[in-house]
Amino acid sequence: MAGRISDEDIALVRERSPIADIVGEHIQLRNAGGGNLKGLCPFHEEKSPSFNVTPTRGYWYCFGCAEGGDVITFVRRLEHLSFGEAVERLAGRAGIQLRYEQGGYVPGREQGERTRLIEAHRAAAEFYASKLAAPDAAIGRRFLSERGFERVDAERFGVGYAPAEWEALSRHLMARGFTSAELIKGGLAKEGRRGPIDRFRGRLVWPIRDITGDVIGFGARKLNDAEDGPKYLNTPESPLYKKSEVLYGVDLAKREISKRSQAVIVEGYTDVMACHLSGVPTAVATCGTAFGEEHIKVLRRLLLDHTGSQGEVVFTFDGDSAGQKAALRAFADEQKFATQTFVAVQADGLDPCDLRIRHGEAAVRDLIASREPLFAFAIRSAISRYDASTNEGRLAGLDAAAPIVARIKDQGLRKLYAVSLDRWLGFNDESFVLDRIMEVSLRAQPGPRQKARPRKVADLTDPTVRTEAEILKLAVQRPALLGPEFDVMGGEAFTLPEHLALYRLIADAGGTAAAGAGGREWVDRLLNGVSDSLRGLLTRFAVEEIRADLTSEERYAVGLLVALELTTVTRVLDQLKSRMERTNPVEEPEEYKRLYAELVALEQQRRVLRERAAAS
Repeated sequence: MAGRISDEDIALVRERSPIADIVGEHIQLRNAGGGNLKGLCPFHEEKSPSFNVTPTRGYWYCFGCAEGGDVITFVRRLEHLSFGEAVERLAGRAGIQLRYEQGGYVPGREQGERTRLIEAHRAAAEFYASKLAAPDAAIGRRFLSERGFERVDAERFGVGYAPAEWEALSRHLMARGFTSAELIKGGLAKEGRRGPIDRFRGRLVWPIRDITGDVIGFGARKLNDAEDGPKYLNTPESPLYKKSEVLYGVDLAKREISKRSQAVIVEGYTDVMACHLSGVPTAVATCGTAFGEEHIKVLRRLLLDHTGSQGEVVFTFDGDSAGQKAALRAFADEQKFATQTFVAVQADGLDPCDLRIRHGEAAVRDLIASREPLFAFAIRSAISRYDASTNEGRLAGLDAAAPIVARIKDQGLRKLYAVSLDRWLGFNDESFVLDRIMEVSLRAQPGPRQKARPRKVADLTDPTVRTEAEILKLAVQRPALLGPEFDVMGGEAFTLPEHLALYRLIADAGGTAAAGAGGREWVDRLLNGVSDSLRGLLTRFAVEEIRADLTSEERYAVGLLVALELTTVTRVLDQLKSRMERTNPVEEPEEYKRLYAELVALEQQRRVLRERAAAS
């Protein structure tokens, strides 16, 4: 067994893995001021960005789910990796050869399971791509050519060919050091009577990549209709490949999706290719499953999707009944987006690939440009099944569309669609239509037992708590501003247990006097060996924006020190007065005099502090 990764290499991986770049591959980050970046958290569902990244210190923190850490922690959480696997993944990205203590470096053997499977898939993709030029792949090249794709297009998307042999890929990968167990676990092969056999044979193959560009699976299209098996065959669920979370083409589209605030959802691999080649580089597709909640989470992070955002998601579907059903399924998830959602359906039922072949690339762009709001499409689809020339048909259409309108959360938008529904059905009676929709809406509301309990949120509006938090934030981020006054303040200045614990942690590390100018090294020193319960708070204070601008930070720090001392003195004074009230000056004259002298001194100290507070 290999030993642990050397500390020097771990430090080098952190140094060469800029956190803004790594996080930026998964979510869109925007300037939040003070050197911070902000985006939608990839670890929990949220409508407003609360995920903060501080590149100068190399840390991230989410104020929504109270999670945080460095670049290694981010990769661990996102990819569900062990610490070693996350370091290996980042090292591979940065081109760093890791050394392992207690045994040295042995290429390949010490790598984590995920890293090994990623390498196997990368090698498989190269193998398939090389085979597309072989003589027996002529049927695959013809398939691409008939759909308007040239050799350069196939290379751009990594399209390859799986030879019609039982063990071609398996032999190739095992010759390169991969085990049969790894090939089977990764879904590249199946267990045969005499060993592993290739999962894909005699098919055109598309590599499916995750958002970072790593190949995690394949989609394969049957080329000979006479052969057994489904038309399309995908990699099975594996440690790498979770079909409910995968979007084909997201690695190519992610930057344009963020840049244009638009995502186009198509149905197949060739549709993604056709869109990108036609000037719609925001197209992605699901892989062997319906568009669902996990796909929404991926897109929302790329779109920086939150309340007030102006982005859009465009679904393209065939114009047949199956396409309409798919659109209505998408409607069920529509309101999980804050962006606007649209449907683009070609009247003659052509998908983007066929549309490009018959009418050219401009027609694909026009299809997306002619998108219709998803609400309107869903309502029109519902009423299209009824004869609007009869009273019975109009009423049936209204009852079919009313639940759709009733589910629109925005009250103003709901009313506008009710007006449109009245016009489309020809009632010319908006009040009647609105009343009918209201009846449906009321029936759909949950009863008292169904109502969800409101989520409790900690009240952090207490001025004392805020002051404690701000001064600890400075101690973590700008320790030089606080000086020795903070270090001698004492733990009694802090009312929250977690604030007191952090103050003691700073004191044990030598106090702010030992922190110098602060920065990454100071934060790392504090994080070293800290308990899990305190790690989140410390990371939060390392990332959270300071409430003062650079020109007034010094004055702000002095004001916080004075405010916290003033609060502490006032609290001690109140306690002292309470003790004096319980002390009899006749029976305990010496104790009463001592308490009185202490009271006078504290009152004088409070007066001085108030004067300092007024001056600052």
